[in-house]
Amino acid sequence: MTETVLDRLLDSLRSAANVSRADQVRPAAVLWTDQESQWRPVAERLREMIPELLMLGEHAPEQRCGPAIWIKCMLARTLEEADWPASAVPILYLPGVSRADLRAIETCPRALQPLAELQYRGLFWSQLNGRDWTVKAFLSSSRGAFNLDVSGDQATQQAMHRALDVLIDTPVDNLKGRRLEAADFDALLSSNPIRDLLTWMNNPEASAEEWQGARWDAFRSRCKADWKLDPKSDGVLVAAERISEGRREWDAVWERYQSGWRSFPKVIEQLRLASLPVRRDLFTDLGRYPKTNDKAEDSLRLALAGVAGTSQTEAVSRLQGLEQEHGPRRHWLWAQMGQAPLAQALEPLSRLAALTGKPFRGQHLEDMADAYRAEFWQVDTAARQALAGLRTKADTEAVSTALQAIYVPWLEEANQRFQNLVRKDGYPGSTVVKEPSAAYQTGGQCWLFVDGLRYDVAQDLAALLKDEGLEISIDADYAPVPSVTASGKIACSPVAQFAQGRSTDQDFVPSHGTLDKPLNTALLRKILKDEGWQVLGGSETGEPTGRGWTEFGDLDHYGHEHGLRLAREVPIILDAIVEQIRCLIDAGWQQIRIVTDHGWLLVPGGMPKTELAKFLTATRWGRCAALTDTAKPTDLTLTWSWCPDVRIAMAPSISSFIAGQVYGHGGLSLQESIIPRITVTPPAGVADAVSVTVTEIKWTGLRCRVVVDGAQPVYAADLRQKANDPKTSKAGGGKPLKGGKASLVVEDDALEGEAISLVVIDGNGQAVARMATVIGGE
Repeated sequence: MTETVLDRLLDSLRSAANVSRADQVRPAAVLWTDQESQWRPVAERLREMIPELLMLGEHAPEQRCGPAIWIKCMLARTLEEADWPASAVPILYLPGVSRADLRAIETCPRALQPLAELQYRGLFWSQLNGRDWTVKAFLSSSRGAFNLDVSGDQATQQAMHRALDVLIDTPVDNLKGRRLEAADFDALLSSNPIRDLLTWMNNPEASAEEWQGARWDAFRSRCKADWKLDPKSDGVLVAAERISEGRREWDAVWERYQSGWRSFPKVIEQLRLASLPVRRDLFTDLGRYPKTNDKAEDSLRLALAGVAGTSQTEAVSRLQGLEQEHGPRRHWLWAQMGQAPLAQALEPLSRLAALTGKPFRGQHLEDMADAYRAEFWQVDTAARQALAGLRTKADTEAVSTALQAIYVPWLEEANQRFQNLVRKDGYPGSTVVKEPSAAYQTGGQCWLFVDGLRYDVAQDLAALLKDEGLEISIDADYAPVPSVTASGKIACSPVAQFAQGRSTDQDFVPSHGTLDKPLNTALLRKILKDEGWQVLGGSETGEPTGRGWTEFGDLDHYGHEHGLRLAREVPIILDAIVEQIRCLIDAGWQQIRIVTDHGWLLVPGGMPKTELAKFLTATRWGRCAALTDTAKPTDLTLTWSWCPDVRIAMAPSISSFIAGQVYGHGGLSLQESIIPRITVTPPAGVADAVSVTVTEIKWTGLRCRVVVDGAQPVYAADLRQKANDPKTSKAGGGKPLKGGKASLVVEDDALEGEAISLVVIDGNGQAVARMATVIGGE
């Protein structure tokens, strides 16, 4: 591995405490005096690498910094934050303090006096002549192990200190073999001129102020030579215009911006100021102008709003034309940056239009249900995805208008046919299976309840779990009547046999068969515990050889609270569910059984209002209502799945008994009634992988150091976006674990701040452990 200045500094500091135990007792501390505070920027970085490093200064214990008396308490380990390894000798960094200050006890400042006695019980990190290590001395001295030829002029000294933060990460070999002058250190600061240019464009005033002097002069000179641009006289606007114009010498700048725009969030505003070219031809590329994209989004917003009141056929035709016009913008940088949400929404809208044009029929209920499970759930996915990327009210209204013209009529027609088939064939969910499943479930199985896991959302979840390398099987069942949590949660649990419905039960909550109590969530959990099930909460993983029940991912609550915004929240909730399942699998559970209570309708523009007189109902919800004993049956009346004496009126098609509902469930529709069941198991051959644990992740810049317990000699570590996909590696394919340790480097600095997974890989290339982290550290 290439050794850097920082590596040598770390070795030198820690070796200062090495003494012959036969001749000398263990030092109380290593004193790092620095009268000119030259090393302060470095010391602040070292805090993350050396837990035993303490700094003299204002009281900030979270930064391991404090006054002398605090340092003495830390050395005595009387404070909770004194948690460095017992074998490590503390290193005290004393900025603004010289060795002479501590030696002259009579004149020693009062604030330093508590530390003065440490000169007798500790050791100084200093030169052989007793002076403080300055940066120049450390680089040029043979005892500093560099013996570099550093010029002693003032300009070089200033340049060296300016570049210190970059200098310490520089390989030692890059500094040898020549006399180091000011220009050499300045070159360290501008080794990446394209990055410097974009940094300046991102914040020109702050950059000019921070780089004033040699670095600013070097930057201007490089800009003139490479891009014929003077940052001082031309300014940011000229730079923005030249990038957008697509001049050949600016192509590398554009490519760097495309790959690393997250590091330069304000550059887009500068590019928006660039004027569109007056003279254009067939070869003029307007894709580099965010202004072009902005105008196209405005135009598309008006066009989508314009489909209001058109027929479904006309709306589909208009969407096809809009896709041809605006679809290519999805390949522009601005779409990647989230600046083209409507162009992005056109892709699922186009899929939806194609799917709704297919015949969706069936002579029997099961035929229609099979067709939905096989293909037509994708209509709901497309509608949801069309809304998922929208952040403004205007965009949401525009896409909702398009969905009202295409999706809502399909929903109404499909579910009217579904209800007609229920009248003809009956509804399979009208009776609840009450097999005593709690007694015969095998050990190693954990049931995960997700409230409101609709069938199409379950398909998305299954795809995410497959990406994690897990084995998935998915089937379906029918929700009980009505499709609400009160009835459905106990029905999908392993203790459904304990429930018994009565005509006196309230709000569709069945009773306990013998206790004469409502079988609500609290009682459900008690029954599970009594039957030998572990009821796991939060991040608990329990004992994986037993049987478990846990609840996670409340889609239903979010839908009731936020309506259409549920569409954009679904991916976030699913990611959290995947993480929870991953934790359970990693803890040793051999099977995760995902169950749910009901699906839901999400209707842009709101569900049509249908009338049902209040005096006819004992309980009335949006999509269903319990009828009184004297009320006549409605056009679609079923019996409660838990008690046939309770009659429930179902709202026709996708309508609601309550006005203004966008989200709802409890009724009879494909989306509410067909519920998924997913079984998740670890990949074959990794049953022993649960003993592997990532115990430590430390970032130093873009270098990630990891420690793993239980790793076999053939195991490796990698940084990946997807655990079992080596193509998503951001660390060059990973490195073998030696002694349970590895050091990984992310080469692309544009990825800093991105979420990534630290993955441990076995000899077969399978991921056996994983931990989420952030590139560069949080």
